[in-house]
Amino acid sequence: MSLKTGGRVLLSKSIIMRVAITLAVLLGFLLHVQGVLDVRLISQLENIAYDARVRLTMPGAGETDVVIVDIDERSIAIEGHWPWPRDRLAALSEQLLDKYSVRAVGFDINFPEPDRNVGADVLRTLAEGPLSGNDEFLQAMVDVEPALRTDERFADAIRGRNVVLGFVFREFAVEDGNNEIGALPEALHAKSEIEPGVTFLHAKGYTGNVAVLQEAARSGGFFDNPVVDRDGVFRRVPALQRYGEHIHASLGVELARAALDWPQLELVFANDATVRNNISLEWLRLGERRIPVDHDLALYVPYRGPSFTIPYVSATDVLSGKTDAAALRDKVVLVGTSAPGLLDTRVTPVSEAFVGVEVHANIVDGILAQRIKYRPAYMHGAHITLLFLLAVVMTWLLARYSVVPATLGTLLLVIVLVAGNLLLWTKADFIVPLAPPLLFVAIVFLLQILYGLLIESRGKRHLTQMFGQYVPPELVEEMDRNRQEVSLDGESREMTVLFSDVRGFTDLSEGLDPKQLTRLMNEFLTPLTRAIHEHRGTIDKYMGDAVMAFWGAPLEDPEHASNAVGAALAIVQVMERLGPEFRTKGWPELRVGVGLNTGVMNVGNMGSEFRMAYTVLGDAVNLGSRLEGLTKAYGVNIIVSEYTRDAAPEFAYIELDRVRVKGKAEPVAIFEPLGRRDLLPREAKQLRARHKQALMLYRDRQWDAAEREFFTLSQADPARELYRIYLDRIARFRQQPPVADWDGVFTFSTK
Repeated sequence: MSLKTGGRVLLSKSIIMRVAITLAVLLGFLLHVQGVLDVRLISQLENIAYDARVRLTMPGAGETDVVIVDIDERSIAIEGHWPWPRDRLAALSEQLLDKYSVRAVGFDINFPEPDRNVGADVLRTLAEGPLSGNDEFLQAMVDVEPALRTDERFADAIRGRNVVLGFVFREFAVEDGNNEIGALPEALHAKSEIEPGVTFLHAKGYTGNVAVLQEAARSGGFFDNPVVDRDGVFRRVPALQRYGEHIHASLGVELARAALDWPQLELVFANDATVRNNISLEWLRLGERRIPVDHDLALYVPYRGPSFTIPYVSATDVLSGKTDAAALRDKVVLVGTSAPGLLDTRVTPVSEAFVGVEVHANIVDGILAQRIKYRPAYMHGAHITLLFLLAVVMTWLLARYSVVPATLGTLLLVIVLVAGNLLLWTKADFIVPLAPPLLFVAIVFLLQILYGLLIESRGKRHLTQMFGQYVPPELVEEMDRNRQEVSLDGESREMTVLFSDVRGFTDLSEGLDPKQLTRLMNEFLTPLTRAIHEHRGTIDKYMGDAVMAFWGAPLEDPEHASNAVGAALAIVQVMERLGPEFRTKGWPELRVGVGLNTGVMNVGNMGSEFRMAYTVLGDAVNLGSRLEGLTKAYGVNIIVSEYTRDAAPEFAYIELDRVRVKGKAEPVAIFEPLGRRDLLPREAKQLRARHKQALMLYRDRQWDAAEREFFTLSQADPARELYRIYLDRIARFRQQPPVADWDGVFTFSTK
């Protein structure tokens, strides 16, 4: 493919870019939907959208079979402080079940310990003490004591009646503690009775009710909630939990069973489908009524309205018989409290301080009225399908039309999404994700519009001017002359690549404000770039304070290695010259590390009438990058590979080491260029010869002789860190000799 293209090719590239943008966004959303990537923003927005739909469609106060008998502030003022003695709760239960003929009673209260009766304790103390010999007292005590056994009194009041007691499951076991307090009700199912593959929330402990009460009650249900959303909002409540090998229902579900005369709780599966490798349980069936559940076997709470939307009756009025009989007859009653100090509040979609007992009341009301929202298992697949459809529609819309009609089309699409979602919510009770598709449409729209405005609108002249900053002028002229013949296809050729990086630049730059940092960057990158251009190099890219350049493409350069080494030496000279200038400005003095490698690389002249860029790829490029990283380890400014040394013999080098760099199995010899061979001073030549001899002794394991040579070299050239490196290695090898087949190569495990 050449650059001799018309509008058809440019249009094709534009469509490909638009598709790529959409697919990139789609991938992120799909990873979130699949649970691979947790994008909290998407989850938070969906929670907000869910809460808004709940508030928008709440039925409010109206006909309901559920009433809350409230242990309110007035009841405590009249009847006495909480907790009440159990005989008073017995009286409350008898009033509800006998006088008012309620259908069922549920206690959003836990009774884990026996009632403490002060009168009974006093009588027992007297009988065992000063009145132990008084027969009349002891006989009277026998007659009175049964009336003081308040737990038995409460148990007698609820025995065989439609009463459900509440208890609490615990998510975590307590080490060295009692994880089983009180008694649990009879389980609904044994786990062995459930179809294999169903995953239940598994409790690790419980706080039940005293045995005499739980055995007397018809059933019990848990009122803890281990599936509270991350933001602490009660949107869902588990319908079932497992403890040990038994399955128990929630307080709301059990109270609904009581109201429906205790039908068998059946588990209904989704056509034997599997979701996340688990059997999909979609419904719980109570006679003719269905309770939809999600993968946690939780149901969405069907809130009627804010707190006190469900009718409340004061407990003291029930005890005194003042409550209107019509308000309670044949109702399902939940006993709870709203009194200050006892108030059990929850954060819900409809209120930030929602009375806890009313959560259960809404669940019972929703089950009886069949208005619980439903998110079926197949909604997961429908969500993914919807995102794919939106990706197709948005790409087609934004690629085909200009900004104004594309914007109007997107708004229409948003309206259709919201309207369709609300229709399914209100008419079918389906919970269809709303925020993810809307956010997907918004992100794709913004990115596509930005692409159209900022990328496709760039002109050819601006791009040509930009390229002039990165490549030598002669290359720009050749590209301008032969624009239509420059191939976009890559090719392999021998080249030399250079990587340059400022050492410790991050730390150095922290003390500079943004304007100073920008000036500093410009003032050292400009002469550094000029040095590369003067030696016929092509700037590949700037990476912050780092520079990548190469020689030998796209212009042929038989001397690419020599030019690259010359450029590296010139860069070091530039940085030395800038040092005093920077100090006078109060800037830190900079030092660079430069890595060079020569070899066969894949080079591509990638471009169009809108954008052109040159880059190189391959193992030889990676090695060049690794060599730049080694300059710090060896305390030198420049490191070249043996391949660059062989291709540029006019320079004198000192061998630093033989190394294996990270990512390459084959060792490579590395060198530091000292300058042109014919200009090297006599003293430098002598040190170079002694260094070569020291390396031979070191690789021959002649530690004593090698140590003497390196020590002498370190005295002659104390600024060179290399000699200290070898002295340290020799000391280590004396303590722990290398393996028998040691090849003298040092392996680096980091880049």
